[in-house]
Amino acid sequence: MSSSLSFIVSGEPTPVNIGVILDMKSRVGKSSFVSMKIAMDDFYTAHTNYTTRVVFKTRDAQKKVISAAAAALDLIQNEKVQAIIGPQTSSEAPFVGDLGAKANVPIVSFSATCPALSPTQSPFFIRTGLSDAAQAPAIAALIQAYGWRRLVPIYEDTDYGAGFIPSLVEALLGVGVNVPYRSIVSKDSADDDLLLELYRLKSMQTRVFLLHMSTSLAVKLFDRAEAAGMMDEGFVWIISGTLTSLLPSVAHDSVQGVLGLRPYVPVTTDKYHKFHKRWRREFRREFVSDDDDDDDDDSTKLTTFSLWAYDTVWAVALAVEAATPRDFTRVVSEGRRTDLSAIPVSKTGKKLLQEIKKTTFTGLAGEFHLVGGELNVSAFQLMYLHGKNEMKIGYWTLTAGLHRHLGKGNNGGYSASMESLGPVIWPGESKMVPKGWETPTSGKKLKIAVPGTVLPGFHSFLDVRTDSKTNQTIAGGFVIEVFESAVKRLPYALPFEYVSYKSSDGKSTGSYDDLVHQVTLQKFDAVVGDTTITAKRLGYVDFTLPYTLAGISMVVPLQNKQSKNAWIFVKPLTLDLWLVSLCFFVFTGFIVWVLEHRINPEFCGPPTNQLGTIFYFTFSTLVFAHRENIVSNLGRFVVIIWVFVVLILQSSYTASLTSMLTVDQFVPSYSHINELKERGLRVGHLKNSFVKGFLIKTWGFNPDKLVPFRSPEEYAEALAKGSQNDGVAAVIDEIPYLKVLLKDHCDNYTMAGQTYKTGGFGFVRIIYFLLCCGTNYQLYISIDVAQAFQKGSSLAQDLSRAILNITEGDEMTDIERRWFGDQTNCLKQGSKLSSNSLNFRSFWGLFLITGIASLVAFCIYWIILFYKNRNQLMSEIGPGHSLPWRLRSIGWLFDQKDLSSHTFRNNAEVKDGSTRGTNNCPQSPLSYSTADTFGGGTPTTDELPTPNSETPLRGEVTVVHEA
Repeated sequence: MSSSLSFIVSGEPTPVNIGVILDMKSRVGKSSFVSMKIAMDDFYTAHTNYTTRVVFKTRDAQKKVISAAAAALDLIQNEKVQAIIGPQTSSEAPFVGDLGAKANVPIVSFSATCPALSPTQSPFFIRTGLSDAAQAPAIAALIQAYGWRRLVPIYEDTDYGAGFIPSLVEALLGVGVNVPYRSIVSKDSADDDLLLELYRLKSMQTRVFLLHMSTSLAVKLFDRAEAAGMMDEGFVWIISGTLTSLLPSVAHDSVQGVLGLRPYVPVTTDKYHKFHKRWRREFRREFVSDDDDDDDDDSTKLTTFSLWAYDTVWAVALAVEAATPRDFTRVVSEGRRTDLSAIPVSKTGKKLLQEIKKTTFTGLAGEFHLVGGELNVSAFQLMYLHGKNEMKIGYWTLTAGLHRHLGKGNNGGYSASMESLGPVIWPGESKMVPKGWETPTSGKKLKIAVPGTVLPGFHSFLDVRTDSKTNQTIAGGFVIEVFESAVKRLPYALPFEYVSYKSSDGKSTGSYDDLVHQVTLQKFDAVVGDTTITAKRLGYVDFTLPYTLAGISMVVPLQNKQSKNAWIFVKPLTLDLWLVSLCFFVFTGFIVWVLEHRINPEFCGPPTNQLGTIFYFTFSTLVFAHRENIVSNLGRFVVIIWVFVVLILQSSYTASLTSMLTVDQFVPSYSHINELKERGLRVGHLKNSFVKGFLIKTWGFNPDKLVPFRSPEEYAEALAKGSQNDGVAAVIDEIPYLKVLLKDHCDNYTMAGQTYKTGGFGFVRIIYFLLCCGTNYQLYISIDVAQAFQKGSSLAQDLSRAILNITEGDEMTDIERRWFGDQTNCLKQGSKLSSNSLNFRSFWGLFLITGIASLVAFCIYWIILFYKNRNQLMSEIGPGHSLPWRLRSIGWLFDQKDLSSHTFRNNAEVKDGSTRGTNNCPQSPLSYSTADTFGGGTPTTDELPTPNSETPLRGEVTVVHEA
């Protein structure tokens, strides 16, 4: 095996020593060595005119940190290298990086992936491979897509293993995934130690595991996992990028259905295929006789590290050529030595460092582009492993998320859906996505504190008792059912037990601040009960999202308001509907009169008669008693639509009036809190509740008028007596409490007025609650209650999400109905409550239809009229006439009978072969001087006055009748 890579053309290029530190006994070291040899040949074959020539000085680190550090020191001091490619592992990189920084020698590593060492910490360190931190968002997106909410990382107890975990946890928390436990295994763990740790994991509930360790340790762990039954259905195994690249070559049948990811490499190019063939040939020639290596033919599979090694050589060679001036001497040089205090400093190291960082080109692994001194990878390839076979299921990119095909189907948006990926054969040959958790066989249960005592009458909310035989706390009620329903929707098991909390005297619940404080003292894991949220408690516990209405309202007695008022007949319609109806009656009558005036004798006559006809006709349609015949088609069109509108109005009016006169009208006795205060009425509230302070401070109630009660039964009795008989006129409390009262008394009482929030306490930024209603409040905050959890617990978020699922469906309605009754069936609050009068908003569509129909008919009528008399109108209203003349001429034309109408032709008397209208349409005063009393006619042109007389022609015309 060759120990160095030297390619020098004598007498021509300037040789530049570059150190190489690899673990030549490892597969990565061997494959990278071959890739670098090929890269050197390819580079200088493509760049024959370059004036520099890289000479590699290779050292074997022997998988030891000390050996790597000694090799680096030897290369810097004795070989005068200008840069070092390596070291290979993350544990070797920190010390070598420090040596490089001291000597101003760039340390370029393509395989030290631990994020703990970065260019920001070691200025002369460059990572031409991928940092493990870069794959954390891709892993988090994969977990999120399958809906898993918890993950346990299993990692090697080395810098390489532990350095990745902070980035992973941060990415998982960003998508709402919790890490309940971390499994750390030694790289030298025996099989029994691995089996013991796996059994411990199996006893817990999480079934999603991520492996981040060396290949040899991963193979051992998978072998032990199969023996422990953890490669069966229901388990999920995910491996990090390094394992995905290396594991298939050494894996066996125990690796089934394991998810993995690795940086995307375009393997379809001709350049890649040619390189692969040459690499396999060179690898077999170089290492086929290596007795220390037990790799089989699968070891000739290319890995991402081999491609990065190839691209790294090109990047360093390009940077060496670009670095000027080319002064590759040292400030200190005292012969061959390894004294740390006398490390020579490179004069061109900084320049070479900058050139490497800004080098860009298209390499075998894709675009070579460093960002912040680290390789920037744009995409990850997702797959699952079945033994040594890889099945691709999709890709992940930072901008597009998860997609089945790279660059296709994303439509410019980000995808985080499982449907965006291909199918997976999971462990146990299952095609169903594992849920990711199971009920644990061991582990402690969460201790859920519940209040020790509950006020009488409110047991439908929360009922807590102790079993005399088992001494266990048994909880029930609305609050408990909501909590347990939410727990069932969690994406993992949540074993818990209720613990009744009482004060030191053992007789009462005590202060609710003390109850919540027990969570911070870790005596309880959570509190489920009527715990009010306050600003103080938000500082040390978390709360879930709300699930029911918060606020204050009032319950008042119902009273029968069946009206005996003589003017009740106007109440079915509101004032706006009355006015609009009246306007449309007049408007429709006017339109019908216009359409019928010239052809219908019943719409002719003196002005007063015609005006009366307009009103009589339209208002008589209310009872469909109109006697006038409509002879025009346009008029019939308008009347038909109008009669339809009248029919709807009449039916609605009749129904509403009948209801008002015959049905009992139960309405709230009082509709506003202010009304109670102004009349000095007594008001009830819950004893020890913040509502009393709310009424006094916010509404200014007299404390003497406020009466405390302890149960819904006391509420009902006081309301029945009334304010004048030592009772109360209303009960003001939080809405959930009032629902308890109405559960059994909704026939006599109702919730009235609006819901009020407490004023002046808006600084309490978040008022979340899960479990509603309480009796002991420390602040005057009219928001309800909550379930408290330890600060930072993901359980609050998970339960909040579960609560939203409950409230968005019908389950919450069913729960409320079971505990508070079906209040929608209360007769007096439903069908017998006073109905509102009909308003214009319910009928505006009808008025719009009849209005448009009338206007359209009106316009068509005038168009036809002007068209039929266009010749006469052109002579009478042409140029030279004033505007008043023209208007009077049009009015005269409109006022005349249309003798061509069928209504006149049918009754005409035929004399001397001519047809003439009869006296069936008496003239209005507008035409008295232009026609006789019973006849009509059109004046001749000779009889028309001159235009400058400014008088309509009908004022000067005398018609001579036939004998």
